[in-house]
Amino acid sequence: MVEDDDVDAMGIERAFKKLRIANSLIRARDGAEGLEMLRNNTLDKPFLILLDLNMPKMSGLEMLKELRNDPKLTGTIVFVLTTSEDDNDKISAYKEHIAGYIVKSKMDSGFTELLHLLDHYWRIVEMPMNYD
Repeated sequence: MVEDDDVDAMGIERAFKKLRIANSLIRARDGAEGLEMLRNNTLDKPFLILLDLNMPKMSGLEMLKELRNDPKLTGTIVFVLTTSEDDNDKISAYKEHIAGYIVKSKMDSGFTELLHLLDHYWRIVEMPMNYD
């Protein structure tokens, strides 16, 4: 999870616990920290990223561009999780080959609904163990 908002991060963590999702959840507070974690191989594969767009230091869109330009990270599966409903943000994110664009305010039952979606995705979709 690349998320600068503590309240949203705690909500996602609570939803993980509530749904008893066994996958580990690791948080970076901005795009630069997230890239550093990925480039230093501190994460077990396979993984997917929940990416906020509006963050300090390095925005989500800037991080996406870096991911897609890095041969070792270009195949990373990313779901955007943001407050932005701006069509330009959606278009920019989908141009960087995201798996989905989710607006936080449209989740009626909070992050539980999101994690149900991601849990089903994780169980159904085949992901490579190695992106190199």
